[in-house]
Amino acid sequence: MSDLEIRCEHKPSPAKLDVMGVYDWPIWKKEPSTFPWRYDQTETCYVLRGRFRVTPEGGEPQAFGRGDLITFPAGLACTWEIIEAVEKHYDFA
Repeated sequence: MSDLEIRCEHKPSPAKLDVMGVYDWPIWKKEPSTFPWRYDQTETCYVLRGRFRVTPEGGEPQAFGRGDLITFPAGLACTWEIIEAVEKHYDFA
């Protein structure tokens, strides 16, 4: 299961975000809700605001929020639970 691990870096440096071009990525917004999701491609995202939990199929919930740089691996099936409206930059590898 380790190849389907969600990776998260809390509060990455502004320099790292700049090098990655995060602020040029599209923005995704979603109001509080719960929904199933499957990643067909690896997604990297940077959370601008909000709080949410992602529970991988057969795994433990993981909580995320503002300032998190998260990588969701291709093939991951999970359930999103948005607690506070989310706004994030995202990029597909």
